[in-house]
Amino acid sequence: MKNPNLQKFAPFLLLVIVSIIALFVPQLPNFQGDATTYNPADIAWVLVATALVFIMTPGLAFFYGGMVHRKNIISTMIKSIVSAGLVTVIWVSFGYSLSFGESVNGIIGNPMTHLFFKGVASGAPALQGGAPLTIPLLLFAMFQLMFAIITPGLVVGAVAERIKFTSYILFIILFIVFVYAPLAHWSWHPQGFLFKMGALDFAGGTVVHISAGCAALAGAIVLKSRRSKIEQQEIPPANIPYVLIGTGLLWFGWFGFNAGSALGANSLAVSAFATTNTAAAAAGLAWMFFDVMRGKKPSVLGFCIGAVVGLVAITPAAGFVGIPQSIFIGVIAAVISNGLSHALKLSRVDDTLDVFPCHGIGGMVGMLMTGIFASKSVNAAGADGLFYGNASFFLIQLKAMIIVVLYSFTVSFLIFKLIAFILPLRVSEEEEELGLDATQHDEKYGRNPMKV
Repeated sequence: MKNPNLQKFAPFLLLVIVSIIALFVPQLPNFQGDATTYNPADIAWVLVATALVFIMTPGLAFFYGGMVHRKNIISTMIKSIVSAGLVTVIWVSFGYSLSFGESVNGIIGNPMTHLFFKGVASGAPALQGGAPLTIPLLLFAMFQLMFAIITPGLVVGAVAERIKFTSYILFIILFIVFVYAPLAHWSWHPQGFLFKMGALDFAGGTVVHISAGCAALAGAIVLKSRRSKIEQQEIPPANIPYVLIGTGLLWFGWFGFNAGSALGANSLAVSAFATTNTAAAAAGLAWMFFDVMRGKKPSVLGFCIGAVVGLVAITPAAGFVGIPQSIFIGVIAAVISNGLSHALKLSRVDDTLDVFPCHGIGGMVGMLMTGIFASKSVNAAGADGLFYGNASFFLIQLKAMIIVVLYSFTVSFLIFKLIAFILPLRVSEEEEELGLDATQHDEKYGRNPMKV
């Protein structure tokens, strides 16, 4: 199976085949709606939100790129950015249909429903069994695409500095098809079984963060530790200003991520915007102050990581909890993730940039906090949580979280094992020593520090 010529030609040939098939998809006119169908303000806001979510992907590239060794900056950044290309083609071809097409027993969408976006541009703004949307279906599909793009990019941080680029390309494809699309269908499609069970995930705590965090843990286990971790070498971040820039772009984009998930320019979007900012601020401070309490100095890196954890934790809750409660959610998520990050560093698992503690655990905390602090006074379409006397809803959130964790980890683990069988999954020791920028991409970051 590990044929070098096949590895060289297969990606391009597959892309050519897809592009040729796309030529024969019939063109239909755009759906024409009047003021009773679409809301122009909602369209304008969701267009902006879609662009905001997209900017999170280069933001993530800077965030991760600044934390790895100098010799691996480019290879780490491209693994996040390339997702924009791969996932877009998959999403338009059949990924959107798997996620939001006609439901097959609440498990997956029929891939033929919107094959190559068939009927998306011309379709009425509604999902099967759901309430009518006030935005075009095509805009909804593009907004959801941005979520799909960033999710496999999150996994990069756990497998950085040792995974082959071609193997990661295959991981993105398999992850979107077998992990992301089913979870999106379960959680966000009106006929999805988690949706019908009553589980709430406003903007992707399960679909994006728990899935990526569990995949990251699976990848770290399969790939095993880097040589630097085995030899207990301390690798300083290559470029902390990159981390700061990445954090700013992520925080900025997250307003579209969460507030945009209201799918309209309304009071719910405003509330989600406020809870998002508040949780991030509280978590950034909590991580930094918790480090100081443990004897460290306050650091840029600590505040940035903490802020991202807060953004992760508030994601499933953003449209269901109040602004005061978002402070507590940010603080508790930062403390738990900080403690687990430290514990994981002492273990044999080499999660390079703490993706599982930050995104996996952050997403789990957010789902449970939604089960505790959700309130119908914030969102009448939601539920009251445990804090307001509704223990049954908390148990629903807990059940949904366990299902998603088990599914995401198991399927992702099998995906990494399958890739290892088909392709070399990990670079050689020599390539790891030289750095992936040079050995995988024949590129280098900046000038050679050994030359004047």
